[in-house]
Amino acid sequence: MSIEVTRDTFKLAQVFTISRGSRTESQVITVKITRDGITGWGECVPYARYDETLDSVEAQIRSLPQDVTRAALQDLLPSGAARNAVDCALWDLEAKTAGKRVWELLGLPAPKPEVTAYTLSLAAPEEMQAQAAKNAFRPLLKVKLGTPEDLPRLEAVRAGAPDSTIIVDANEGWTPEVYAELAPHLLRLGVAMVEQPLPAGDDDALLGMDRPVPICADESCHDRASLPKLKGKYDIVNIKLDKTGGLTEALELLEAAKAEGYGIFVGCMVGSSLAMAPAVIVAQGAQYVDLDAPLLLGEDREHAMIYDEAGVHAPEAALWG
Repeated sequence: MSIEVTRDTFKLAQVFTISRGSRTESQVITVKITRDGITGWGECVPYARYDETLDSVEAQIRSLPQDVTRAALQDLLPSGAARNAVDCALWDLEAKTAGKRVWELLGLPAPKPEVTAYTLSLAAPEEMQAQAAKNAFRPLLKVKLGTPEDLPRLEAVRAGAPDSTIIVDANEGWTPEVYAELAPHLLRLGVAMVEQPLPAGDDDALLGMDRPVPICADESCHDRASLPKLKGKYDIVNIKLDKTGGLTEALELLEAAKAEGYGIFVGCMVGSSLAMAPAVIVAQGAQYVDLDAPLLLGEDREHAMIYDEAGVHAPEAALWG
């Protein structure tokens, strides 16, 4: 068996901005694992917020034995981007070797389309209103916020898309005071959920705080080991394969979170269709889904994921799984 690691860059359709900065392209790591002439592949997006770089993630992957198994991988690498790409490549390899789809290997029904959020980049209120109006036909909009001056932005988005369900992602950008001030307005404007309003290291402030709108843990939730620290702070958890370290742990986190009564939100980093493909399996029946990254790209992989009025569809076998 051989493991090949490459870097790919995908241009974005427009500048994408969150509270931590802006980007014009997505840089990803692609892993191809070949055994007996069959190749499985996966993708990950190294994330600086978690001290990941292209170099560090590539080094982690290259440190693995060439005959690594999916079971051994869970202990050889920590949760994160590197393990995600390898884990998903091994799932793809297993499916292709067996001549089955990944969900068949898991004993699950074929994934159905899931409505996905469409993300509005952080910008001036008038720009965000224009973004919202352009996408007002979409049933679910995710609004990037995370500054003390977010109320005019949110008002503008609601004016631009009066009928869409809105979820808000603050990307750790608020203080407890800012959140408390915004909370009644979130309710007034029909916001359905707020994602990670406070920094992960400071989210104890959510204990006992009034939560008129459900709060979702993103940066505070990586894998099953994160769950004990979330109790009393969050209502929903955001499962991203680049955080869990692959499909294997994502499915375990999904079941554990549901057992503890959390709502499920399945999200993504800004990657290609290859990164979205395994996440569609996790997203089945989730309360909220945000797998829109390919819609933000100016270019994508061959056999790209299909998005239509029904949502994001299961991947073709030619892409993954």
